[in-house]
Amino acid sequence: MAPDAAKAMVPKISMKKIIACLMACFAVFAFAACSLNKSGTPDSKGKEPLKIICTNFASYDFVRQIVGDKAEVTMLLKPGAEAHSYEPSPKDIQAIGKSDLFVYTGGDSDEWVDGILNSMDKSKLKTLKMMDTVKLYEEEMSEGMQEEEHEHHHDDKDHHEEDKDHHHDEDKEHHHDDKDSHDKEHHHDDKEHHHHDGEEGPEMDEHVWTSPANAIQIVKALTETISGLDKDNAQTYQKNAEAYIAKLEKLDKDFHDVIDHAKRKEIIVGDRFPFLYFAKEFGLTYYAAFPGCSTDTEANPATIAFLVDKVKEDHIPVVFHIEMSNEQMSKAIAEATGAKNELLNAVHNVSDEEFKKGVTYIDLMNHNVKVLKEALN
Repeated sequence: MAPDAAKAMVPKISMKKIIACLMACFAVFAFAACSLNKSGTPDSKGKEPLKIICTNFASYDFVRQIVGDKAEVTMLLKPGAEAHSYEPSPKDIQAIGKSDLFVYTGGDSDEWVDGILNSMDKSKLKTLKMMDTVKLYEEEMSEGMQEEEHEHHHDDKDHHEEDKDHHHDEDKEHHHDDKDSHDKEHHHDDKEHHHHDGEEGPEMDEHVWTSPANAIQIVKALTETISGLDKDNAQTYQKNAEAYIAKLEKLDKDFHDVIDHAKRKEIIVGDRFPFLYFAKEFGLTYYAAFPGCSTDTEANPATIAFLVDKVKEDHIPVVFHIEMSNEQMSKAIAEATGAKNELLNAVHNVSDEEFKKGVTYIDLMNHNVKVLKEALN
């Protein structure tokens, strides 16, 4: 059995949650020490730059565009690392405790956050969850997509078949009672309290930043929060944000110019699909191997065959993969169909080289404008 499968045998409690619990005690002491460092120099607090911690690259880049050199911005996710497998180290927890503002996404990738924050003095730490700033959509299972054997589904498919008459009947009401019934009527109404309180229920897609329109809303929320924390530099933050939003609006227009006038409105991703908000904004149809938050990396033959057939039937010229991918699926589909294999940036993270070069969200999304023009025509 593969290591991933072994992990999946742990019922209900994910590895991230276990680590968050183990770290909670440490976080109390780390935060206490951090608080002492702050309170030890009360007169100089206004002179020190804000310390802002961000979990992924998108939030990190949004913040640095707003603050410029007026704040110290840190990204917890190491450049080149896979975002969905990130787990906080003691050093990371200490950094969160020392910060003035902690910016995180929410959702599965950040399921460790609540345990850490619950162990800290929230009156001394401001937080902003990106999922709270925009309209949310439930993660979708598109046609042909391989359904993940989630940790909370307990068992593998063989075990499911074995216990169909007993165990499956209990679960059916909650999550398997067809994914079709998990659809539009649940889709938006309960978005504020689904999925964040540990209960089974529709899983809200966390990749909110992939839509430029959403990015604008996130930047506005960040600007308001940061300005409130550092009123001395609020005008600078507002001015920087206005200039940055103008760039995001141009990016949004560039995408519309390409997509609105394209020959087709369909994309195929031989990988996870973290582009739901992007697809919703621009009216794209999509087919992919896995949903955006899946931890799977290898598709079954049926999934690959479905995507190969789709590329051939619909004459799709480009198959996409996302950053930090091994590209095995997209390459296999491209080789079987003659399509090109191209990167579509989801902006979870960047490589170490890109990080050192100062690559930005807009740089990565401009690449997407270019490859989508080819893929849709």
